[in-house]
Order: sequence, then C-alpha cells, then structure tokens
Amino acid sequence: MARVRVVRTYLELRAPGALRAARSIDSALGLVRATSDDVSLFRRLYRDVGQAHHWRDKHAVPDAQLRAHFESPDVALWVLYHGSTPAGFFELRRQSDKSVEIAYFGLTPAFFGRGLGKHLLSCAVETAWSFGADRVWLHTCTLDSPAALPNYLARGFEPFKTETYEAAIADDQAAPA
Repeated sequence: MARVRVVRTYLELRAPGALRAARSIDSALGLVRATSDDVSLFRRLYRDVGQAHHWRDKHAVPDAQLRAHFESPDVALWVLYHGSTPAGFFELRRQSDKSVEIAYFGLTPAFFGRGLGKHLLSCAVETAWSFGADRVWLHTCTLDSPAALPNYLARGFEPFKTETYEAAIADDQAAPA
C-alpha cells in the first residue's frame, strides 16, 4: 500500500438561486427515488462509481444496516437512468442544522463525457432544496474525478473549508495528488 496526500474541499450553496443549473436534453434520462429495498442497486452503483476513486467505507456495511439507513426520513437515494440502465446516483442526508448534504454523487464510467454530471448535479441540488435545505453542501477530494471540482464550481458551489489527510491506496492505483 502506498500513502498519498489527499486534499478534501467542502463546498456549499446558500440559496436556491445560486445554482447554475445545466440540463441534458437526452429524452432517455429519468430520475427515480430508490427504496430502502434497493440495497443491491446501491451496492452496484457505489462500486461502479466509486471504485476508481477509492470509495471503501460502505463495502463492509451489512445489508440490514444499509436498509435501515435508507429507511430514515432524513436520507434519500436517487438513481439516474438512461433508458433502463442505471447511469449514476446521489444520496442526500438532511442534517440537524437544516442543511442537506449531497453525501454521495457520481456517474458510472459508461456515461462519462456526455455532460450528464452537470445534469445529475443540478438534479441533486434541486432535490436537496425540496428536501427542506437551508443550505446544500458536499465535499470532494483529490482522489475524485478531475471533473468533480470544476463541475461543482461551475454549478455555483463555493468552497468553505479544506483539509489535508493521508490515505492508503493500493500501490498499482497510487498517483500523486
């Protein structure tokens, strides 16, 4: 395992009007709220979206615990479909300070390069506001897609905090941050 330096950036939108939405005109797109029974779909999307970015925290979580998580009224899981194929997802979490965190967000590799990330992020933010947010926030890091931070900034998110930490990455996947 290699140790790499990672910079995590926290970003926020403080008002619905701050969103610079971008939409796809692809009529095959649909956004569907997943149910708590969709644990296997969540696991597949989590793996497909997060594998290249070293997402690992949910792999060991038992199905029953994930199901209970998604049953919470403060959590919402949404899936972007292209036709009948899951193309990406986002998870919203309502926080005690009345903010809503976009806790997970991303596209599967088969849908990269089509402008769907900005579409999905616009959907996530608008859904977060309708979820009762006073503020919408998320974080990204230097392990994420190089397109992530530019997309967040282009949609109107503003950084409010950064932190640096070390992560253990398999030697064959380590790249300088």
